Amino acid sequence: MGMHDGHRERLRRRYLTAGLAALDDIQVLEFLLFFTIPRKDTNPIAHRLLEHFGGLASVLEATPEELQQVEGVTVLSAVLLSLFPAVAKRHLRERDNPGEILDTFSKCGYYLLPYFFGERDEVVYLLCLDGKLKVRNCQLMYRGSVNNVLISARRLAETALACGATYVVLAHNHTSGIALPSQDDETATRRIRDALSGVGIQLIDHIVVANDDFVSMAESGFAF
Repeated sequence: MGMHDGHRERLRRRYLTAGLAALDDIQVLEFLLFFTIPRKDTNPIAHRLLEHFGGLASVLEATPEELQQVEGVTVLSAVLLSLFPAVAKRHLRERDNPGEILDTFSKCGYYLLPYFFGERDEVVYLLCLDGKLKVRNCQLMYRGSVNNVLISARRLAETALACGATYVVLAHNHTSGIALPSQDDETATRRIRDALSGVGIQLIDHIVVANDDFVSMAESGFAF
């Protein structure tokens, strides 16, 4: 067993014995790179990744193209690293019961948070609920600002009607990291609320997400 093999085995044992908390950020990246770079010291590559992106979270949220700009990162390594936020996002979503009853604005917010996990763009989701506030569907409607005119109330209504929704909750994220609704958010909400009410769909909240925080416009006093 060579020097690198011994180091790899020690990291594997440490992970299996004490979990990921036993590894620092450099070691986490080293460990992940073992799976795509079988016979090479991955420590220098891990260091370069952290120096280039500034932190583990930024490394894992980078695109494969961005990751490959770092010396030593192969195509397979870039794909593997970029998979983690997507897999974590799907895991968090799959844990939720699709028939869950969301009878408070807070429950709606916490239900929606995983949909925005790892997103670097503004995205807009429509959460559809039946008459008993049971989840029917949650669908990505648009990638871009919620204030963009391309978000048509007609498409929102068609989505809600297709899944038999009585109530809907609109949700989008602020990439600035601040979850407070803007004046433009309020204007867009009024436009969408009025258009949906014309076809019998009630918009009951608009939730603004930033990182792991969210603000309910309904709880903040916006008139729905």
